[in-house]
Amino acid sequence: MPAPHPGIPGGPSSTSQRTGTFLRKHSQCRRCPLEQGWGQRWGQGWGQGWGGSPGSSCPNSCLPWPREGDTWPSLVAFPSLGHRGGPVPSVPSLGHCVPPWNSCIPCPVSPPEPSRGVPLSPPLLCPRRLQDLERDEENLGEKVSEKLSLIHGFLQAEVQLQLSELEAKLRCEELSEERYLAKVKALLHQELSAENGAGGPNGSPGNGAYGSDEDSERAGADGDEDGAMELEEAASPSPSCSAPAARLKSGIILGTTWGKADSPSPVPQTTPPKCIDCRQYLDDPDLKFFQGDPDDALEEPEMLTDERLSIFDANEDGFESYEDLPQHKVTSFSVYDKRGHLCPFDTGLIERNIELYFSGVVKPIYDDNPCLDGGVRAKKLGPINAWWITGFDGGEKALIGFSTAFADYILMEPSEEYAPTFALMQEKIYMSKIVVEFLQNNRHVSYEDLLNKIETTVPPAGLNFNRFTEDSLLRHAQFVVEQVESYDEAGDSDEPPVLITPCMRDLIKLAGVTLAVRRQAIRHPTRIDKDKGPTKATTTKLVYLIFDTFFSEQIEKDEREEDKENATKRRRCGVCEVCQQPECGKCKACQNMVKFGGSGRSKQACLQRRCPNLAVREADEDEEVDDNIPEMPSPKKMLQGRKKKQNKSRISWVGEPIKSDGKKDYYQRVCIDSETLEVGDCVSVSPDDPTKPLYLARVTAMWEDSSGQMFHAHWFCPGSDTVLGATSDPLELFLVDECEDMQLSYIHGKVNVIYKAPSDNWSMEGGLDMEIKMVEDDGRTYFYQMWYDQEYARFESPPSTQPSEDNKYKFCMSCARLDEVRHKEIPKVAEPLEEGDGKMFYAVATKNGVQYRVGDGVYLLPDAFSFSVKPASPAKRPKKEAVDEELHPEHYRKYSEYIKGSNLDAPDPYRVGRIKSIFCSLRSNGKPNEADIKLNIYKFYRPENTHKSMKASYHADINLLYWSDEEATVEFRAVQGRCSVVYGEDLPESIQDYSAGGPDRFYFLEAYNAKTKSFEDPPNHARSSGNKGKGKGKGKGKGRAVSSEQSEPEPAELKVPKLRTLDVFSGCGGLSEGFHQAGVSETLWAIEMWEPAAQAFRLNNPGTTVFTEDCNVLLKLVMAGEKTNSLGQKLPQKGDVEMLCGGPPCQGFSGMNRFNSRTYSKFKNSLVVSFLSYCDYYRPRFFLLENVRNFVSFKRSMVLKLTLRCLVRMGYQCTFGVLQAGQYGVAQTRRRAIVLAAAPGEKLPMFPEPLHVFAPRACQLSVVVDDKKFVSNITRTYSGPFRTITVRDTMSDLPEIRNGASALEISYNGEPQSWFQRQIRGSQYQPILRDHICKDMSALVAARMRHIPLAPGSDWRDLPNIEVRLSDGTTTRKLRYTHHERKNGRSSSGALRGVCSCAEGKPCDPADRQFNTLIPWCLPHTGNRHNHWAGLYGRLEWDGFFSTTVTNPEPMGKQGRVLHPEQHRVVSVRECARSQGFPDTYRLFGNILDKHRQVGNAVPPPLAKAIGLEIKACAVAKAAEAMPTGDYE
Repeated sequence: MPAPHPGIPGGPSSTSQRTGTFLRKHSQCRRCPLEQGWGQRWGQGWGQGWGGSPGSSCPNSCLPWPREGDTWPSLVAFPSLGHRGGPVPSVPSLGHCVPPWNSCIPCPVSPPEPSRGVPLSPPLLCPRRLQDLERDEENLGEKVSEKLSLIHGFLQAEVQLQLSELEAKLRCEELSEERYLAKVKALLHQELSAENGAGGPNGSPGNGAYGSDEDSERAGADGDEDGAMELEEAASPSPSCSAPAARLKSGIILGTTWGKADSPSPVPQTTPPKCIDCRQYLDDPDLKFFQGDPDDALEEPEMLTDERLSIFDANEDGFESYEDLPQHKVTSFSVYDKRGHLCPFDTGLIERNIELYFSGVVKPIYDDNPCLDGGVRAKKLGPINAWWITGFDGGEKALIGFSTAFADYILMEPSEEYAPTFALMQEKIYMSKIVVEFLQNNRHVSYEDLLNKIETTVPPAGLNFNRFTEDSLLRHAQFVVEQVESYDEAGDSDEPPVLITPCMRDLIKLAGVTLAVRRQAIRHPTRIDKDKGPTKATTTKLVYLIFDTFFSEQIEKDEREEDKENATKRRRCGVCEVCQQPECGKCKACQNMVKFGGSGRSKQACLQRRCPNLAVREADEDEEVDDNIPEMPSPKKMLQGRKKKQNKSRISWVGEPIKSDGKKDYYQRVCIDSETLEVGDCVSVSPDDPTKPLYLARVTAMWEDSSGQMFHAHWFCPGSDTVLGATSDPLELFLVDECEDMQLSYIHGKVNVIYKAPSDNWSMEGGLDMEIKMVEDDGRTYFYQMWYDQEYARFESPPSTQPSEDNKYKFCMSCARLDEVRHKEIPKVAEPLEEGDGKMFYAVATKNGVQYRVGDGVYLLPDAFSFSVKPASPAKRPKKEAVDEELHPEHYRKYSEYIKGSNLDAPDPYRVGRIKSIFCSLRSNGKPNEADIKLNIYKFYRPENTHKSMKASYHADINLLYWSDEEATVEFRAVQGRCSVVYGEDLPESIQDYSAGGPDRFYFLEAYNAKTKSFEDPPNHARSSGNKGKGKGKGKGKGRAVSSEQSEPEPAELKVPKLRTLDVFSGCGGLSEGFHQAGVSETLWAIEMWEPAAQAFRLNNPGTTVFTEDCNVLLKLVMAGEKTNSLGQKLPQKGDVEMLCGGPPCQGFSGMNRFNSRTYSKFKNSLVVSFLSYCDYYRPRFFLLENVRNFVSFKRSMVLKLTLRCLVRMGYQCTFGVLQAGQYGVAQTRRRAIVLAAAPGEKLPMFPEPLHVFAPRACQLSVVVDDKKFVSNITRTYSGPFRTITVRDTMSDLPEIRNGASALEISYNGEPQSWFQRQIRGSQYQPILRDHICKDMSALVAARMRHIPLAPGSDWRDLPNIEVRLSDGTTTRKLRYTHHERKNGRSSSGALRGVCSCAEGKPCDPADRQFNTLIPWCLPHTGNRHNHWAGLYGRLEWDGFFSTTVTNPEPMGKQGRVLHPEQHRVVSVRECARSQGFPDTYRLFGNILDKHRQVGNAVPPPLAKAIGLEIKACAVAKAAEAMPTGDYE
């Protein structure tokens, strides 16, 4: 039963009205208007199926009698006939007007006025019928019952009218919600109490009530697939209807089963009606009918013989005389199904054998003019057997064609009525052309980059649309991906498929694309000529040899492994069509298989059977990093104290003991198996397990005692046991701090271990043809260059600790270093002062090499002490209120409380105290217990610890404290570090200069009294002279305090020249900017191929030579001895570069799982290899490689291992780690992998300690390589000196702008609000704010942004499902929920939740796709598989932080949380730059997307600054060592 058309005057617009109209049927139908020609008019007015033919309904409220074999809709059941839905009995004698049955049934439409053909509403009809009954004097009993029935219907209609009026008043705000609800309840109470009297026995539903909920459920779930239409039940309230009104209409009125007034039950929603052929919604206002053919149009066979096409005679036998079908062109065409619905032909209908026809004007194949002249009008050509694309006609338009049984037709221009439908087809084809052409030469780009390409491409003239949007990309995603698949199939077998590029994988996930759907109809896929790609990497001989040697071995090994794997089972997804088909036996891959007579070496799957699902899954797995792999224990060499049965005859001492030490007699030499060993020799040691390789050690002492003949082994670590793993040189060993006592009988034999020290001319040897072998492999000779720290994966120059004369015979470097570390770690006290209260007081305590004196400031963990003021409970999220599920149908997906970008779980910063006294308690014997040191401290309050809570900290400096006289006693072990806390008024310099002068500097200006909650002047003892101005040795009025600062790096005052730096892949200069802020370097040269970023670098660094060309070309020139490039720019020469830094792009190999010959060539040509070659050639003092977090995990960490392997082989000390930029002062989570290296003789920098606390979830910084977990040297893992920086800190002072704001310079309109804003604006007053511009989003995206609530954590799941008028004049549609969602069930009101047939476990149906909806259809479609797409269209939270700043903020991009917290727009360029920590004065270049990309690709300057300060400290330390003491005091 079709839904009534809402457009006809008087026609009811909702089910509530339809269900209320109870009318007696028989006597009302005096004469069926169908017989008066009503049928034709009615059919046109109400849609198909209501025309004047058997099976149609009389509009005078008679229901149609269905044909035999049809199914009763369960919504309309006829209990008095004993029927509740199901097959229709055969009633051939009945006409189309149904004879009487004694039941009231819901009238599907209001009856029309016969004379005018306009439906009347029941109140108007009722009096007329009553008058008729008055005049009729027969059958009085029947008259009375019919009168009652009519009056009953009239009353219900009255109630409906009253409800409508109330609803209108609510909408116009004449009634409050409370008044509205009260009046509706009163009305319903009155109506239902009347109704209870009219119900059936025992209050059961009267005749004409709905069938059971179960029946309705069945109708909703299964639907009537075979009938001409699918049944539609409840229509939802109008979009403007308020939430309470919506709830009432859907939940109370529709849900009422008569006779049960107080227990309304929801009526489950069923699928809206669709045409079973073209699958379009029958109530869609855009559904159009074919207007019919002109009278002179010819049938297809007749048309083909027309002389104007001059191919056949009238003799139709001519058809058989052609091998191929004749080809013609067709213009002014329309495509429609057999019901006359105009429909698209590319949604899979033809493939499902639905009959589609087309009409138009057929022209000869040689005629290129799309006008109608010279053509033959043809009707109902087809059905279409296939459609196809033959590529592009040399221009921008694709050639599309149809095949019928008689001919092929190439499409020209569509008819006017079909043009909008055909435009979408052209759009999708043109879009697939853009995507394939873009990705074939830019395989590494992100989804956002592709969006940028699409949105900035101007559609060609002649196409019926003016811009491409993300919505159109998602609309056509299935087709685009299929075209990419066909492009891949036409490619070379060793070429990586475009399908697995990061961008395509994101599109496949977002749009829910089904892979490997073979559309045979699309033939001749367009193959586009390819560019050559990047230039071949320029490498030094050393780098080339390392990669070449390793890869040739690795590839053979991998092929052996693959052989094993292939012998068991070739991996398949087992789902797609590709996996189901047999091998073709013809392609290159098959011909190489043994079964087809080949060698079997290529290991490639049949090209026809390349499983796309598997390729995408493998590429995804390769990019995912599991931070939680269980740690494997580090391989300890031997078990200590193990005894082995000794064979005395093997071993004999040579000479007398050289020293007796207690019970041990030490010897210099021993003879084992007639081989003499000395102390200092290296030996191989037998493991207990004979299958394991021999251990290697240096003998540092030999003795005999009660345990037997012993030696002390200082172990060497083979390269394979380091982070280098299989990439290491098999003959290279590393010194480690591991040693143990062993029995001499374990010694297997003597070996030769040579120390390969760097040559004196090391820095000038770069790029020379060096032999990769360090020593000859004779089975007994090894070498070492480095000491290796197994916990932190640090390779350093061997320590130079030398034995003293008296301990030469037993000196072990490992023991010495371990003792030194233990000694440093043990807390100690010194300089006793006095005794009292059972305690001994001291002036100094020492721990980890740091001295703490009375009066010093100290850091303590947050739980070390609490404050008198109760902390304001953190801003708890307001409790979730009940949500109107009809208005917000996706809100149910927000069941997790966790919001990405929230600081709710960020830890507190360190507590800060000032040491009042240091003491140990006295033991019973009167001696102090120095193992238990305690401190008595004064507590400092931070602004947020006072009664003003977090609001106070927002405006205050982050290093501002308040003195308090509150004291606490803490364990010395709990101290986390030392800081400087001074009274601001005592400073000899400005607070800003003091704060910027070094780390860990705090100040206070007031004291805080927690009892009175007031701020006061600090007491005198707080500002006593001994504690004044404890800066880093400024030497002004410090008194004793200066000497207490011994353990701080005094040499920081030593001025060292800035390092001459080359920044490769420099981007706009974030890394260099941070280094400049740290004062460590001067970037003299930068290389950046992308012109806009190079220009930005020039703007900010006018003294730098910026090369805008390929780094491989430049290195080639330098290595060839050139002094300048083609533009005359001077090239840096060997010895010029002291620091080399850069972030080589790694996209070239980020999506490939295994090393094979193809991967090998990719990797050999990667920019990482080029960058390492720069390092090898220039041999700078310091080297830094920055990259994405996954750099350390690519290819099972192979990229990382080979990078470190190259650096070690060059002679560099090196290490790696992962840092979180948010811990260094930006409101953004951005984890970055950093590889640091230092030349021989330099100090290898440590990684900087975090300065700010940050969300713990974002601070997983350990790295797992070969099942072993590595951490960096960072110790501040639970807290830090300063609070986290928030979005509010970052950008609350920026003026409000609108979507698309483009003014490049505006004024600030206000002062900075926070400490961060004061820093970022800079000390120079600058009234002009630059680049506060944001992307102009399409009208649909702008509307979505406008409807995202302002509450924290809001995203697309909060969007209302309503129709909205867009700024471009169009109106969105409501998203239809058409399928039962197996996973999520139904809503509380029984509404469906699925938007595609896949929700029911079936394959996706292209006809289910919906567009131009406020809730993007693709998100509920694929949400279950992707964490409900949490964060897409998400707002930033004022008190939270940015997701990783991306190169193009897109609400549906990888980081979708890009909406301003309060304004309806995406974040601006300046806001993104601030989230990266760029000063407001920093210049960017190009258009808005260029600027976004420059910011998103940059290293945050605050992170670079923190690393730069560590490098600077190393340069200073080396300079200090080289100078006589006192020269820099």
